[in-house]
Amino acid sequence: MYAAIELGGTKVLCRAVAGDGALVGERRFATTTPEGAIDEVCGAIESWCAGDPLRAVGVASFGPIGVDPAAPGFGRFLETPKPGWSRFDLRGALAARLAAPVAVDTDVNAAALAELELGAARGLDSAAYVTVGTGIGGGAIANGRPLHGLVHSELGHVRVPHDRQRDPFPGSCPFHGDCLEGLASGEALRQRWGAPGEELDRPEVWELEADYLALGLANVVLTLSPERLIVGGGVAGTPGLLALVRERLPQVLAGYLDAPQLHEGIDDYLVPPALGPRAGVLGAIELARGAA
Repeated sequence: MYAAIELGGTKVLCRAVAGDGALVGERRFATTTPEGAIDEVCGAIESWCAGDPLRAVGVASFGPIGVDPAAPGFGRFLETPKPGWSRFDLRGALAARLAAPVAVDTDVNAAALAELELGAARGLDSAAYVTVGTGIGGGAIANGRPLHGLVHSELGHVRVPHDRQRDPFPGSCPFHGDCLEGLASGEALRQRWGAPGEELDRPEVWELEADYLALGLANVVLTLSPERLIVGGGVAGTPGLLALVRERLPQVLAGYLDAPQLHEGIDDYLVPPALGPRAGVLGAIELARGAA
């Protein structure tokens, strides 16, 4: 038996599967306090695993969180705006309650891993996954494994050119102001235009959004050189937006990279996730299998 937890800022998705991948159980909870979330998640897993050994647990979590298994802070949150979660030892609490190995990574790294194993990047060695929703996050796979380093990737907080004459909005990020998340997230859309993205149908809204996303994704292409670029999330799913970004990205790169995937092959290079909203929890299952 393997357990998977996708821990988001507002909801928790918990799933258990048998060794052959068959679904044993799945539940959703609101993300409340750390203690409350741990109690609900572990209670569900314990009920599913009664009589069967739990091999391992995989966690795909919001961040920032420690992802280095060799570091003392592995699985422990850093400072986060989610009330009550800063410095909480997520991995330690789960391991103590469930008595099984616990692997922890970011939700976007887990989603990227799932897309590599099962979805839009299947058969490749590298990919980047960027989610554009209330915030912007990103994960990367290199040589078939999630990319870690000093901490974990924070692709939503890369800096992009900001033409303040065209767009005087100062940005919504509480840390950096006008980073990519501060200019192109769902929260930035709401603050700049006075309404959530699903209520905005003016061309200038999405032209500006596409420009910012193309600038941010150009940073990803130039620094990580992924074999496929997967862009998901609620904002990214706005009809017509991905097509606009596909037009803008080669213009931003200005012919510097001589790769057909960035020109006539752009439709197959810059793609939506094949696994949709299931990518995070499916990636958590892959993390659990790797930890067993």
